[in-house]
Amino acid sequence: MAMSDDCSVNTIRVSRTNGASRLPRVLEVVSLYTALALLGVICLAWTVVALPSLLVLPEGIGTRFGRLGIRAGFRIFVWVLSLLGVYRFDLRVLRALHESPALVLAPNHPTIIDALLIIALVPRVTCVMKPSLMNSVFLGCGARLARYIPAGTPRRMIKEAVAELRRGGIVLVFPEGTRTTRAPLNILQDAVGIIAKEAAVPVQTLIIETDSPYLSKGWSLFRPVPLPVNYQMRLGGSLQPPKDVRSFTGVLDRTLRNELSNALQNDWLERRSAR
Repeated sequence: MAMSDDCSVNTIRVSRTNGASRLPRVLEVVSLYTALALLGVICLAWTVVALPSLLVLPEGIGTRFGRLGIRAGFRIFVWVLSLLGVYRFDLRVLRALHESPALVLAPNHPTIIDALLIIALVPRVTCVMKPSLMNSVFLGCGARLARYIPAGTPRRMIKEAVAELRRGGIVLVFPEGTRTTRAPLNILQDAVGIIAKEAAVPVQTLIIETDSPYLSKGWSLFRPVPLPVNYQMRLGGSLQPPKDVRSFTGVLDRTLRNELSNALQNDWLERRSAR
């Protein structure tokens, strides 16, 4: 099944007034659970392939094979999410990153699906991952084969991220360090600035908006929501490599907050914070 970047997602611009296009409730539940079951099958099937590959393949070949396999599996999942009407995506902006020079990609992080979508549609990206995900039955072997970067030890994380950038890659780092819990943004960590400074590469902000709290912090994977979920990405400002990390983090914070001032998720983030 061949899928181009143009047809792998529905490129429908979203608005705040789309209630009339919601799916019937029963269909919503069936579509959502079908998609989740498929993701589980994809991850477990790739684990079966990745585990022996991790043991026998040389590092360079294994890394390329691992990233290709993860990207292919996630692209199928994204395509099915669109096909079943679970999500309406506008991810066209990610095509602009295909030929970009080495950079740190710094998105906001409203839901857990954010990284999956970027990995699926940006070929050269390497993800900084939480240790819990690196040790997951579903993702761990594949992430290790792809040589994704564990976030557990800061010194190791910075060293591996800088090495990837010097090879011309794109390193995905969520500056909040976790999913957003308050509008429009959590307090930022310094990791983005430290990596960009050490590698002397720019930082490209990526603005993510979604009208649904599905897969946000504390939201159960199996807790249904009205479908489709509207989800879009757009490029924000590009920042030059910093000289002073703390000052840079402040600039990054202001840049993201300005871009997110009217984001779709602000409504539900504010309602949850007020509880």
